[in-house]
Amino acid sequence: MSRKNPFKGCHFEKEIILLNVRWYLRYPLSYRNLEEMMLERNLEVDHTTIFR
Repeated sequence: MSRKNPFKGCHFEKEIILLNVRWYLRYPLSYRNLEEMMLERNLEVDHTTIFR
């Protein structure tokens, strides 16, 4: 039985997605805060993309 890849078709690498999810759940950050943090790391991510 094969498992489906939950990251298939995603624009960003799974490490970036997991990092944002981890930070959002662990710390009191908004999606806009995460957007700014990614921009500091030279990754342009819209806050609505993080929400989805």
